[in-house]
Amino acid sequence: SFTMEVTKEAKDTVFAKILQLVNQNQSNQTKAASIIQKFEPKYVTFVLIAIPLFVVSAPLLFDWSWNESLYKGLVILVAASPCALAAATISATLSATSTLAKQGVLSKGSTYLSQLADIKAIAFDKTGTLTKGKPEVTHAYFIDSANEAHLIDVIVAMESESNHPLATAMLQAFTAREKLTLTVTNEIGKGLIATANQDSYRIGKPSTFEKVPEKIAHLNAKWAAEGNTVVYISKNDDVQGLIALMDIPNEHAQAAIAYFKSRGIHTTLITGDSEMTGQAVGKQLAIDEIIANVMPADKSDIIGDQKTKYGLVAMVGDGVNDAPALVKADVGIAMGDGTDVAVEVSDLALMKNNLLKLIEAHRIALRMNRIMWQNIIFSMLVVVFLVTVGLLGLTNIAISVIIHEGSTLVVILNGLRLLRK
Repeated sequence: SFTMEVTKEAKDTVFAKILQLVNQNQSNQTKAASIIQKFEPKYVTFVLIAIPLFVVSAPLLFDWSWNESLYKGLVILVAASPCALAAATISATLSATSTLAKQGVLSKGSTYLSQLADIKAIAFDKTGTLTKGKPEVTHAYFIDSANEAHLIDVIVAMESESNHPLATAMLQAFTAREKLTLTVTNEIGKGLIATANQDSYRIGKPSTFEKVPEKIAHLNAKWAAEGNTVVYISKNDDVQGLIALMDIPNEHAQAAIAYFKSRGIHTTLITGDSEMTGQAVGKQLAIDEIIANVMPADKSDIIGDQKTKYGLVAMVGDGVNDAPALVKADVGIAMGDGTDVAVEVSDLALMKNNLLKLIEAHRIALRMNRIMWQNIIFSMLVVVFLVTVGLLGLTNIAISVIIHEGSTLVVILNGLRLLRK
């Protein structure tokens, strides 16, 4: 026998979200496709009005017979048909999204792929995005050694109520002597708050504490400079100790940063950790800009500033704290192992925490844009050529049909090249 616990409704499963992404992708088109959709009906209307006018006026203007005028009008009608133009973007966008889906990159629409190709700046969250998100406790210090065991009991009880990667690391590092049941409040950006024996305890990042003993401040500076993430624990607003945790960079982070920098795209690390911790990780990965001590609400404002400064901006994140910034960015990219909220609000999702897939997505997006414009220019040149030779009487309907439909096949086959790795 087995016991099964249902944790999500059917509409919230990964499979349901994939179907939702597919549906959104079908209705969300690139800028070029949207332009064609708006232009095409007007173009068709113009052709359907212009051809009859041409047939009627040509015998008067060029001394043609009515048969000759009607025939050339039909030749031009075939030549001016926008079949290739209609297919110019569809095959490319569907091929691109299909190829990326096979590689574990899902998009809510080809418009976001098109925008990804044109980004001028990209911002990354640190924990779980540029780092593995599986930190380990490296140091711990408590002022009152006699009270250390009770503090550890409180820490374990509080962190048991959190799903943050730092909480997991602390639960692996510390063992409670006495199991406590506490009501814990998670203030996003500040940390955890609980009450035990009428005493108020808080675990959070150093910048949110005011009264800090000199010994604690010294150890914070030392450990943060080594690249550790440091948290304080306080009792009734008096800091009692600190814990340092180290999260090593994602094995693909350096390659991803180097790739975007080689493309002239500005890279930024946005983290809630201290300035020293952010600088240590940022320098290791050679990131252009490091913004540390950031509250969750500030991430969205930072993305807004970067959009003003650079233009199109992408944001890569994995947590609840990143959701506002992912929405604010022109292209929000979620790590697949991140929270449901981050995946829900993002425009692209990397189903595995592999930043090499982000590089591949950008490369395919660039190819998709290039192929779309190749198709658009080629299809319009074919129309201009066929209309010109039709007016000069250098072609007939059969040749016009062969060239015209042949150009449509060329456009489709050109787009299908994106199915190749």
